[in-house]
Amino acid sequence: MKRVAKAVKVERADPRSIAVVGAGVAGCALVAQLRRLGCRAPITLLETGRGAGGRAATRRSRRDDALAIDHGAPLFNISAEPAPALLAPLRQGGWIGPWPPGPAGLATLEADGRIAAGSNDARLAGEIHGGGRGMESLAGGLLELAAAATPAGVAGPKVCYGVMVRDLVPTAAGPWRLLDAQGQVLAQADWLVLAGTLLAHPRGPQVFGWSEVPLAAAARRLGDPRLAAALQSIAALRSEARSNLLLMIAAAAARPWLSLPFRHLSFTPEAQERWGLERLSIQPLADGRVVVVAHSSAAVADRYLGIHGSRSSAGRLLDAPADPGAELRLIQALSEALSASLVAVLPDGEGLAGVEQRQLMRWGAAFPCAPGLDAESMVCPDSRVALCGDAIAGPGFGRIEGALRSGEWLAARLLSEVAAS
Repeated sequence: MKRVAKAVKVERADPRSIAVVGAGVAGCALVAQLRRLGCRAPITLLETGRGAGGRAATRRSRRDDALAIDHGAPLFNISAEPAPALLAPLRQGGWIGPWPPGPAGLATLEADGRIAAGSNDARLAGEIHGGGRGMESLAGGLLELAAAATPAGVAGPKVCYGVMVRDLVPTAAGPWRLLDAQGQVLAQADWLVLAGTLLAHPRGPQVFGWSEVPLAAAARRLGDPRLAAALQSIAALRSEARSNLLLMIAAAAARPWLSLPFRHLSFTPEAQERWGLERLSIQPLADGRVVVVAHSSAAVADRYLGIHGSRSSAGRLLDAPADPGAELRLIQALSEALSASLVAVLPDGEGLAGVEQRQLMRWGAAFPCAPGLDAESMVCPDSRVALCGDAIAGPGFGRIEGALRSGEWLAARLLSEVAAS
């Protein structure tokens, strides 16, 4: 691991403890920046998945050492200045790097089948980065920065994977208690931070069959007008879904994909309407195989709102769909759309030959819709609750850039709040 220069830290009195729910980019950025700013508070980070990253994670397999799929965000961009403060140490540590790493880069597919160099996608404007060893390096690097910046004599952040917070209980003595579905205490802390909206948005009960929104239930006990207003804003937030089809191409059939002059293909709005796809990500593996990730358009994802990838985090937690054939129909629809669009991309109609595996991934809230949430209103000092994530309005809204910036901003705000308490 490369040595990373620590940020200059300001010594502070030991503040209140902090529990962060969600180890996506925002949650990991918050933890990293808290420590880099000198925060000595005990920090617990809880994550439902098997590792950090969220939609910017890298999918791996215990049975296939060579498998590494950036199934959500295969890259990210920084569109505004100044850049997030965490970007430079992430680069220095080798956790992120310039994208593309080779000669093949971005291209755009028109509705008539023409391919243009570059991308028409505003979410790829500005400076583009990729993970040093897959996108999992981004969140992993942030946690490494947090550990490296932890003051002497202070325990490093406690990170818990594979745990799902079901209930949020404010206690009479003040601290928050975070419980699982069986009522067992997962963590207890003075400040509660949600690095995402699932526990505060009506979508949570809709997806998981909960009787009510966990944070809303807690808010009724607290009677905090500011928290109630924040929950109203969160409830009004709308998001776009995405369904992604993952294809594993055998090494013997990988040549057509590797010969393409791009690794990321964006579809124009007209092309999305024609084929039902938004973008393709081509990811070579070290053993010669190629992974192709086909991201559906928002319209196709909306058409299949009730379907979740069977091996995704949501899929593992949900019961089987009422119609077990629905997922297969979505896979078939995306496969047909991909096959049709590949005629314009690959010579001689090659492309889907050699597919060894197909898998569906599903994000019900992949992209928050504008205008987003006001950052100031998402901090409720009386209840000691705060929220960060890409749903916060500002530069990079709806993208990894916004998640990074929201975590950095909230870190500074939390330090001022705990110092005043």
